[in-house]
Amino acid sequence: MTVFAWIETQGAYAQPSSWETLGGARALADALQTDLRAVIFGGDSGSAASDAGRYGADAVIVCACETMESQVAQLSSLVAERKPRAVVAAGSSRGRELMASAAFDTGSGLISDVFELRVEDGLIIGTRPVYAGKVLMDMRAETATTFLTLRPRAFPTPAKGAKSQVPIETVAAVDAPSSPLTTVETIAAEAGAISLTDASIIVSGGRGMANNPVAAPGTLSADEANIWRAQQGFAHILKPLAAVLGAAIGASRAAVDAGYIAYEHQVGQTGKVVSPDLYIACGISGAIQHQAGMRGSKIIVAINKDKNAPIFKLAHYGIVGDLYEIVPALTAALERKLS
Repeated sequence: MTVFAWIETQGAYAQPSSWETLGGARALADALQTDLRAVIFGGDSGSAASDAGRYGADAVIVCACETMESQVAQLSSLVAERKPRAVVAAGSSRGRELMASAAFDTGSGLISDVFELRVEDGLIIGTRPVYAGKVLMDMRAETATTFLTLRPRAFPTPAKGAKSQVPIETVAAVDAPSSPLTTVETIAAEAGAISLTDASIIVSGGRGMANNPVAAPGTLSADEANIWRAQQGFAHILKPLAAVLGAAIGASRAAVDAGYIAYEHQVGQTGKVVSPDLYIACGISGAIQHQAGMRGSKIIVAINKDKNAPIFKLAHYGIVGDLYEIVPALTAALERKLS
């Protein structure tokens, strides 16, 4: 019996959420009184493999398989052969796809979006939110192996210890589909950008970003002018605040659908689920779909002109007023305070 923890990598380095996953998996392995093995896929895993020991893994399994199809085949083979008690991964898009596919292939149970783990009578219990976070559900799988995806930032990153020399086992890739459905050509990240799922602070904008008082170019139609004003608001009002705080930029679905900002910034049921220490919602009414993506934030600050906006029922602190007056003043005050 063992616990596997999949370490998501980009190049030779692990994604920060993977160490949170390793922390959650370590606690689970200790509760089950078994060992913890990190599983790393990819051609260059040297740095991630050595770091896995420092973050709590007892051993590391590496395989140079690149495509999602080959990784699913490899993980399914490892599970069928070694029968781990659990396989744990971060709830990223890749983590969800890998865990769901391998769970299906091995006939195993899957518990997704877990933010609490425990063991009762030898069974793994995962707590996850449902109904946009209004209800918490305890789930268990009675199959030999339980697959789990963990909500980002729900589990603490373990302290980095001195143990780096752990056994590293290299396994040969198993046969994968001869015609893969996906081909990874390159993975590009915006320079200096902070990932939404990893961010400890997020500044988000909604439909209210279109209320920017700045004059739009006269050549634009009314709809184009609204989009332009909102885009200027994200660039010149929210981004300076985010820069002062070292925060990521988020957005509601309404803002994304309206063309104010790209989909990669969308927070909500159809976007990214986030759990930062601080979430600042600017001009966001707080529809239930948006709340589903940020309800787990430790502290929520809402800025909105409408005192009856649903976001105020969820917020820990609320400011009723024009974000185009409040946010620049807040940015200036923080600059003075943090300098």
